[in-house]
Amino acid sequence: MSSTVETANELRPFQVDIPEEELAELRRRITAVRLPSRELVADRSQGVQLATIRELARYWATEHDWRKAEAKLNALPQFTTEIDGVEIHFIHVKSPHADALPLIMTHGWPGSVIELLGTVGPLTDPTAHGGWAEDAFDLVLPSLPGYGFSGEPAEVGWDPGRVARAWAELMGRLGYGRYVAQGGDVGASVTDAMGRQAPEGLVGIHMNLLVTVLAGPQPTESEQERAAADALATFRTSGFGYFLEQATRPQTIGYALLDSPVALAAWLLDHDTDSYQKISRAFVDGQPAGHLTRDTIVDNITLYWLTGTGASAARSYWESGRAAALAAGQAPPEVSLPVGFTTFPGEIWRSPRSWVENAYPNLTYFNEVDKGGHFAAWEEPELFSDEVRAAFRSLR
Repeated sequence: MSSTVETANELRPFQVDIPEEELAELRRRITAVRLPSRELVADRSQGVQLATIRELARYWATEHDWRKAEAKLNALPQFTTEIDGVEIHFIHVKSPHADALPLIMTHGWPGSVIELLGTVGPLTDPTAHGGWAEDAFDLVLPSLPGYGFSGEPAEVGWDPGRVARAWAELMGRLGYGRYVAQGGDVGASVTDAMGRQAPEGLVGIHMNLLVTVLAGPQPTESEQERAAADALATFRTSGFGYFLEQATRPQTIGYALLDSPVALAAWLLDHDTDSYQKISRAFVDGQPAGHLTRDTIVDNITLYWLTGTGASAARSYWESGRAAALAAGQAPPEVSLPVGFTTFPGEIWRSPRSWVENAYPNLTYFNEVDKGGHFAAWEEPELFSDEVRAAFRSLR
């Protein structure tokens, strides 16, 4: 009995090693793509534009080098462990500085751990990036269930709350009795759930997307609140396609995501306007926005393709919707832990402080920065890392 438990809780070293024939097959599928005619409008209102996808596909098939992405991942300590029946992949980088604060940080959709790689250095070794040793973190970057190198859940029920409980179990297995958590996008939902569950050892959370506003209307008394409400309304009316499809029919879109790499790329690009425009400029105009470069963008898409996780990742939206429906009419537990929040200007909606305080009365850190968007850690890793340091400084 003891031996079985120890085996189930084992932390196994992990390395990425994709067979060359899989990469050759990917390139073959990209070059064999059948593209639609050009959109009939001058903007993205009909979806991802042909010029963007055409250039992305050309670059992907002829210039992108997955082995470089593989080397970046394999340069970091990676592990897998089984939690609640699912094999969880995670990166675990310990700081060279004493008394580093353990931090578990959760990616979102359409991202992966790749979107967080630029923060590893600044967060674990701040002195090498213009910071102070006392701001160092031991960093844990798990892949969400059904994403990347984590296993796919074989049953329903893997909503943000269940992932939150799995993360608490993971931090316990790593021996961390006191830690903090951070997340954006889907990761913000998981981090919010962790704050409400308040597992033993968790002492604070930080987010950069206010997921609570999706549950209902917010105050619109100030100009800033009205601007945020307008942006949220625009998202619901003209930018909500991927969200609705994944929340209601993830299996249907999954067939295209598993069969065509170009369909997968288009689906992953069609997120928010700010990020899409930045990504489009990186390919069409050769003008990347921070670390949103052609290589890192295609690295992330390639990870989805090679792991075959387009459908299983989409199901996480279905799980969130199902959990919300089951909890309808029930007030969620309050977050009594200290909460930090950063608003980035290119986010889908710029959450004003008043909205954040409504959701988290125990708000201990709030800041609005002057650059960065939805993929803040990916686009502006140094600025993002500064915000994470500042948010948790009082908890050391």
